[in-house]
Amino acid sequence: MIYKRFYQRELATLTIGIFVVLLAVISTTLMVRLLGMAATGKIATEAVLITLAFSALKYLPILLSLSLYIAVLLALSRSFRDHEMEVWMSSGLSIAEWVRPTLTFAAPMIIVIATLSLGLSPWAVRQGNEYKQKLMAQEESSAISPGLFKEAKSSDRVFFVENFSGEQGSATNIFVQTEKNQKLGIISAHQGKLITDASGNRHLQMSGGRRYEGTPGQKEYRIVEFDKYTLLIQPKEPGKEDTPTAGKSTPELLRNPTQGHLAELSWRLATPIGATLMTLLAIPLSFSRPRSGRSMNMLMALLAYMIYSNFISVGNAWMAQGKLPTSIGLWPIHGALLATTAFLLARQAGAFRKAGK
Repeated sequence: MIYKRFYQRELATLTIGIFVVLLAVISTTLMVRLLGMAATGKIATEAVLITLAFSALKYLPILLSLSLYIAVLLALSRSFRDHEMEVWMSSGLSIAEWVRPTLTFAAPMIIVIATLSLGLSPWAVRQGNEYKQKLMAQEESSAISPGLFKEAKSSDRVFFVENFSGEQGSATNIFVQTEKNQKLGIISAHQGKLITDASGNRHLQMSGGRRYEGTPGQKEYRIVEFDKYTLLIQPKEPGKEDTPTAGKSTPELLRNPTQGHLAELSWRLATPIGATLMTLLAIPLSFSRPRSGRSMNMLMALLAYMIYSNFISVGNAWMAQGKLPTSIGLWPIHGALLATTAFLLARQAGAFRKAGK
């Protein structure tokens, strides 16, 4: 049918455009937040772009769902505004004739959303977490740069070396400032090198130097000359922290069905289920009467999305806290939305029949 091809072509154009706009908005917001964290030293500057990429991947299922919902609303609302829908209704088309092409167009996207929600998004969370841990592990080691005073973010230390050989790990003319228990320590050495012990801990071994220790503002300082002095650099081992629940794979959640794991699984399933239900809900919400403004439909659609998403978030939090039984889960929320959608579709079906007579 001509109307199906035209309608689905319009849906494709709108969905792509809306998705690009939403992705640009969320990327800009995340970039501003990450740059602020980098400016305060919470994350490394070189980690901003990679962290942004992993964060954007995490939000892809929600962005695709919202893009599909808005596209259906805009496409059908435009048909009403331009009086095209009156022609189709008078030609005898029922509301089912709009449900079928909508679901046909949405089905591949819902499959993609499910794949992203169950597979790619947890992988992005997991990889982002591992990347942050690796940066923390390399943090103090990378603070040793020739000719520059660099402060290690994970401790109160400042490093300076005149020359440093990254391949051999040797350095000359070393300066290290430490602060512990309100005492300032300054270490200077002619030579040094980075070594790794059997446990994998890295040390800065210095030779031929002095250590000055004292309290700032007081005259008493202790001076110690040494032939060898070893400073432990304690990197945080990658993988030492447990993987967050949001980063665990779906098979892992199924193998260990704890309260938190089942709540996370319900959240992941809610994304494709919600995308399907909201797409169907957009059909009756986009129907407008001649005397009712278009803004009212958009306002109702926005309100419906906010109510549904907030109920899903609250229900998921209750499941994780044990306030909502996992046997019930989020299904009552999905059922309520499905019943509302069915009621609105049935009411609009009556309007279609009247308009066709």
